[in-house]
Amino acid sequence: MSLQALVLLSLVFLVRGVRAQSPEMSMREFATSQIKKGSRSIGFGGDGATWGNYSMVLKDHDTALGDFGQTLYTNGNRFHFEAVGITSPMLWRRLVIYEIVAAEETNQVGFSAKSPALGSKAVNVTGTGSDLGEFTKIAVTLPKDVIFGVLVVHETSKFDVASDADPSQTIHYQTHWRPSVGVGVTWQPNKWLLFGSRGLFNNDHEERTDGLGPEYGMVRSREARWGGSALLWKGALVDGAATRLFKSNGLAGTRTTAIHPNLGFEQAFADGRYAVRFGRDETSPTAGATYRHGRMKFDGAYVNNMGQSRVGTLFGSHSNSFVLTLTMDYKEKSTK
Repeated sequence: MSLQALVLLSLVFLVRGVRAQSPEMSMREFATSQIKKGSRSIGFGGDGATWGNYSMVLKDHDTALGDFGQTLYTNGNRFHFEAVGITSPMLWRRLVIYEIVAAEETNQVGFSAKSPALGSKAVNVTGTGSDLGEFTKIAVTLPKDVIFGVLVVHETSKFDVASDADPSQTIHYQTHWRPSVGVGVTWQPNKWLLFGSRGLFNNDHEERTDGLGPEYGMVRSREARWGGSALLWKGALVDGAATRLFKSNGLAGTRTTAIHPNLGFEQAFADGRYAVRFGRDETSPTAGATYRHGRMKFDGAYVNNMGQSRVGTLFGSHSNSFVLTLTMDYKEKSTK
């Protein structure tokens, strides 16, 4: 076999491995993994290293927001979420705290799953899932135009399915919380350039129960992002980054790594009152827009095949995702 064929085969197995995870973990890619970046960053190519960095909540002090999102698969599978959040005023030494709570639900989702009681091969199943996440971000200004941010995560998920061939055969998936944190840093040396890096360390204790009883395993993911953004002309931003994702699943016995790009462009008009953007989040095309009126701001984002590089075709071959965010400044700011 040629060297080129070996490299291609390795990449195929690499991507497949990253997708191999349980349904209650996979559904997070449609909600909580997205809103931590913010609606603007979702439409801007999903770059969590720069404008979606945890540290950037410093620029959103004195705001409250509401999020709503849907992921609609062409086969009828649906995932939707709602979230509410609030960002504190600037506190001691320009410290800002951001708190958001998100809940995700599904319709009757059909997919294929493997479990010991159902045999050695994957079988068609149907069921519902839910996810509840609470996230706290803390950002503080450091010397030399550096901003440091921390994320603290409390998230639990579950999914209940039954075999299509024999509904008496069921599988229950559930996660038990383990400490999960993220850290981020951005540096803006001038108004034209922004550089950032972000790390996320997620841990979950997973339980899978079928007719043979419960099994347990740890699920870990380590995500690293590096990126930069440049102001090309008034209101025009270009953004680029790389995302490295490591996953291990104790029940599946897999350990995988993948690297993907994030690219985006944004153009603002009328001193930031309007903005349009588009990009590519790993393998998913994105687009978005903003409208600001007084203290209110409306953001919308669209993603074609959201999270496909991580979820693959577990829930279907094609999806369309929409995220809407309403942000309100509850205190008039001297600067934006």
